[in-house]
Parts: sequence; C-alpha cells; structure tokens
Amino acid sequence: MPKVISNASYFKGNDLKKSQDIIINGALISNVKASDNKETSHSLVVPGFIDLQIYGAGDRLFSAEPSIESLSIMENDLLKKGTTGFLACMATNSPEVFDECIKAAKEHRISAKNFLGLHLEGPFLNPKRLGAHVPAFVRKATLDEIKKLIDFGDGVIKMMTIAPELQDDEVIEYLLANGVLVSLGHSNATFDEATAAYNKGIQTTTHLFNAMSPIHHREPGIPTAVFSHDKAMASIIADGQHVDFEVVKFSQKLLKERLFLITDAVTACSTGPYQHVQKGNKYVMPDGTLSGSSLTMLEAVKNCVLHCDISLNDAIKMGTLYPAKLIGIENLTATIETGHQANLLVLDDDLNLKEVIFKGETI
Repeated sequence: MPKVISNASYFKGNDLKKSQDIIINGALISNVKASDNKETSHSLVVPGFIDLQIYGAGDRLFSAEPSIESLSIMENDLLKKGTTGFLACMATNSPEVFDECIKAAKEHRISAKNFLGLHLEGPFLNPKRLGAHVPAFVRKATLDEIKKLIDFGDGVIKMMTIAPELQDDEVIEYLLANGVLVSLGHSNATFDEATAAYNKGIQTTTHLFNAMSPIHHREPGIPTAVFSHDKAMASIIADGQHVDFEVVKFSQKLLKERLFLITDAVTACSTGPYQHVQKGNKYVMPDGTLSGSSLTMLEAVKNCVLHCDISLNDAIKMGTLYPAKLIGIENLTATIETGHQANLLVLDDDLNLKEVIFKGETI
C-alpha cells in the first residue's frame, strides 16, 4: 500500500502549494496532487536536511571513537532530528586517526543510511587561522601524500577544507580531478588569493567569517572575495555564536543560493586532542576557544527565519537544496517531486518536527 501524506503544504520552487497529497511508493515519491481531503491541514512537508559538516551526534565524536558503531549512532541520532544526509567531519589530527576514520567510513558505507562520506577539515590549513585545530598536525600538502590519501579513501572522501594560498596548484588540481569537493577554509588568503582559488575551481568556503582573513576597508579578505565571485559558495553556522545573526542576514542577501547551512556540531569529549566542553549553546576547548556548535539543522533553519529576516522557503533551501546541489545529489533528493527519494520531514505551524520519513519509511 502506498503511504500518503494527506492535505499538506510544501514549497515548489518559490510557491507554497497547499492542500496537497504526497504519495509514496517504496522509497520514492510516486505522485504529488491536489488533495480531496477537505480537513484543515497544519503540516508543512519539507525535504530532509543535508549537513556537509558535522563532527558528532548521539554523544559520539567520530574522531575520538572512529568506528562503524560511532557512524551508526550518528546516523540514527541525526535521522531522528531530520538530517537525512551528512558528511562526517574530521578536524586536523594524526595520520593514524585519519586512517582509522577512513577505514571505518569505507567499511560502514556498505550498510550506510544517511551517511554520505567524509569531510576532511585539515590538516592542510594555515597556522595563522587554526581556531581550535591542533597546530602540531598542520602542514603543507605534497602531491604524493594527497595521491596516497585519495587512493586509500577509495571514494569515501567527498570534501576537503584547505588553505589554498599555502598549497601547490598540482595538489588542488589533483583533488578536483578526482571528484573531491574542495572548500577554502582556515585560511589567511588575501582577496586576490581567494579569488584566484575560486577561479582555479575551488567551489566553496568553510564556515564563512570563522577562521579566515576578515573584511577590512583596505584589506577586503576572504568574505569579500566570496561575495564578489559569481560561483563561489559558502557554508555558515547560524547559531548566533559563531556569526552574529545580522551578519548571517546580510550574507544571505548578497549570496542568495550560494549560501548554505551547516551545523559544525560536536559533542562533549574529554579525551584526545579535541576536548569539547559545552557552554550554553556552543562548545569550547578547555582554554575557552570556540570549537563547535550544538545546533541541529532544523534549529539553524528556525534561526534564519526568526532572527535573520530570511524567508522560510529560502531558509529551507539553505539546509536542503543548496548543499545537495553542491555535493551533486539534487536529482535524488532535496526537492519534493515525483521520482525523488522520499526523504521528508513533516513540520507543524511552529516548525516543530512531527515526523521523519527516510526512503519512504517513518523513522
């Protein structure tokens, strides 16, 4: 029997379609049509969220406990919160930890649900813009090292944050040629250096404004390069801690579909090089350095609507369509249309999560 979400509303493009039946057969949306149900609906249906940068969930920090079990725990926790696709992120760490994480990811992908792969945030960063990253492991990449890393990853490394001003062109060219989504981040690049990096094919920017050269009226920095480029995208952490909501607001007005949401979420951890301590709605290192958020993607969307003067439709796209396009899965999910995977969230009038549907099944 088909599953039917009856008399719901959903966004199609820029229009809000009301009184619609969304019909699901197996894992796919089989039809969307006007509803015969005349009862009042209080449900908004949106695509499942895509988070391209998250370190931990379900009280598991992946790099601290790099295992199949950790990824499974993260998957289940994130599904319950509405994230139907994510990249598990790794901060700068020892080669041994990187190898363990990559090995676990390769083994897990056989049975993966919403796990899409790895985002390596480091170690090829600028020591001047490390934030909470461990300086001892930071270094310039060599082409040989990158080749070995990509070969060992066997397709599971989907995204990498680098400081391009410190890397040889051959390194960037190799990553791009091998299908890795390259993001400019933890970088002290000038406006000209960042613009040159985007022109070389670097597609996006990691957590806009955080750990990068700032905007100055005589030194425009990385954010201005992003704003000025016609293709460069950027992620942003909309928790009011990493970036002020007013800055999220004007960034969205400038970037529109080039700005997307991430959580950059971590979990409490008291072992290893990243000992995250929760402080309000953020995490810090023991020395007080900001180290991650406690956001969910739904909370980020709500913050955009409630605090940043961003329309609900645009905020939803920032958490669904735009990251999906960036990673190349927009034809599978991220919009509500016939033939797409039925990864759907049912929200009430206050944007509270009522139901999560993943591949046609209620979680």
